[in-house]
Amino acid sequence: MGAQKVEIFLPENEFIRLEEIVARHCRRFWREDVPGENEKLTCLVQQRYTARLLDELEDAFGTVPSLSVVVSRVEAAIPPVIEDADTVIPEPGRLRPRTALERWFSRDRLSTDELYDDVEESLRLRPSYLITVLLSSLIAGLGMRSGQVAVVIGAMVIAPLLGPTMGMAMAATVGDLKLGRRAAATLAVGTLVAIFAGMFVGWTVPIDATVAELRNRTLVQPADIALALACGAAGVLAFSRGTSLSLVGVMIAVALVPPLAACGIFLATGNNALAGGAAYLFMVNLVCVNVAGIATFLLQGLPPRSWRMTAGIFAVWAALLLLLASSLAGVLEFGIAS
Repeated sequence: MGAQKVEIFLPENEFIRLEEIVARHCRRFWREDVPGENEKLTCLVQQRYTARLLDELEDAFGTVPSLSVVVSRVEAAIPPVIEDADTVIPEPGRLRPRTALERWFSRDRLSTDELYDDVEESLRLRPSYLITVLLSSLIAGLGMRSGQVAVVIGAMVIAPLLGPTMGMAMAATVGDLKLGRRAAATLAVGTLVAIFAGMFVGWTVPIDATVAELRNRTLVQPADIALALACGAAGVLAFSRGTSLSLVGVMIAVALVPPLAACGIFLATGNNALAGGAAYLFMVNLVCVNVAGIATFLLQGLPPRSWRMTAGIFAVWAALLLLLASSLAGVLEFGIAS
């Protein structure tokens, strides 16, 4: 249905202005008496309008100490909250009209605040995060070492590094440097843990570097870049619709942990050239996910704080992708890969 229930708590003297704001974003709302100094207004909002409602509420009442807003999903309503051409609510005059493509992409997108909440959960350096990265890398390393594809896929599904990667893409889109630094730091720590876990596998069990599952993590083809871009965009679409980060199956094809585990295994066995190839594959996947992620977030109407900053960050990621693609083209052209 794509609807959400928004509960707003404010002092009674603010309700005239509140009702004027809410009426610009939804057609169904009601007022309730609650204990305490605040009154409660509840409204059913089509999901595509939640972000703009929350933005205007913050602009209007952000300085009111007792303001409280709660957003929850609606499983069903009678009559239903229908999203079609007849139920479109015009944009408030102060907002830039969205393009048809933005309206189509953002109709099921979570609000910016909800996306922030989901990303924040995955950026905390908690023991559970480190243990998950460690176990994922061990599973991936042992699965690749024995050539068991199903085991490697299991490690991919755990996907502990997807949260920080989504956080980096979102931070670049909205121009939030603090969020970007947290996401980069969390990703860096997870990367080191994954590599060290792979090295542990390389030190403790016999390794055959010719096993296909291991060898494939050291090779990059042009099609892999296209695949990584497509899966990065699909991953952001799934994430922005509220899919759990651990269940974003579309990201399996560009998993970040297996290349890191392979890098650690080859470092432990002294195959530095193969370790470099695995690290290169990780960098390609990481850059592609961020390039596709920023572009997809923008298409969905995620509002940047500064278009200049967002464009600059996107240009840096695009330049890195161009550099990696150019080096890959040189490797293939001169036959260095063989």
